[in-house]
Amino acid sequence: MIGTVFRSEDLPSEDRFDHWRDLVGRMRSPSDLTSTHASEFWAQCRLMDLGSVTVWPTSFLPTRYRRSPRLVRQSDPEMYHLSLLLDGGLALEHAGRSSTFGPRDLHLTDSSQPYDLRPADEHEPRVIRGVGVDFPKALLPLPPHRVHVLLGRGLSGRDGLGALLADFLIGLEQQADTLQPSDAPHLGAVVLDLLSAWCARALDAEDALSPETRQQVLARRIQAFIRQNLHDPDLKPPMIAAAHHISVSYLHRIFQQQTQGETVAAWIRRRRLEGARRDLADPALCATPIHNVAVRWGISRASDFTRAFRAAYGLSPKEYRYQALSGRE
Repeated sequence: MIGTVFRSEDLPSEDRFDHWRDLVGRMRSPSDLTSTHASEFWAQCRLMDLGSVTVWPTSFLPTRYRRSPRLVRQSDPEMYHLSLLLDGGLALEHAGRSSTFGPRDLHLTDSSQPYDLRPADEHEPRVIRGVGVDFPKALLPLPPHRVHVLLGRGLSGRDGLGALLADFLIGLEQQADTLQPSDAPHLGAVVLDLLSAWCARALDAEDALSPETRQQVLARRIQAFIRQNLHDPDLKPPMIAAAHHISVSYLHRIFQQQTQGETVAAWIRRRRLEGARRDLADPALCATPIHNVAVRWGISRASDFTRAFRAAYGLSPKEYRYQALSGRE
């Protein structure tokens, strides 16, 4: 498991908001917190220390976060903070801009400048959910005067590199209980690479990125493309390379570098089998013929599916489905 978990319900009700205020102050740059729901406050958070990067999926009742010029003068950790909003609405005043945000929007703030982040409706007791990322400004390979253009703006996490970044952050939260502490430095490096590429793309400054960062991000884009097209039986290296305007040999080279030697075909096969296995264990799909499950995941020949499934899991698809579903009864 990666990260420590805070749950407000573990504390007496009268202490919850004060504890949350102290916790947020330790996690990011100091700010003043107020909430119309302080007396019945609720929040939860997982603090994931990934080396130089901190990721913290969080949910809380509407709260206002203000970092005044006085607080900036008192303490400046020289950090950028990225927020991915998943549920609820927020409004931000920062770096001379005023913006509002909804689900799957991203916004970036700088600890060296004041901000005022508030809920769209502070009186409605609707939980706001999102993922925060804190990282030293010095680790972003872009000059601060260029990054300033992005501060306080609402940027999409629904497509392109924004979607890759958002999906990776959401996946970290979903897999936190199965990840190991030894994974943390690598995961932090991936977050920083995706952040750097996202900022550079938004600024049209991708030449500032290192070759290693560009290659890492390209590998992530290719993997996302494969996941989206696993249903297509024609999903093969030439198609994937053409979609990304690279040669097949370069595709194989960067893929094996990023996956510890796993080939493109092996990675596709593993993902397809994982998807089919989930479907076979799903009671809602118990009436779906096994062959249809295989076709749904891009495997059109029943014999190929049975052979590959047995090699991966030690059971035929029929045996696995029976075992998985009978265990639920």
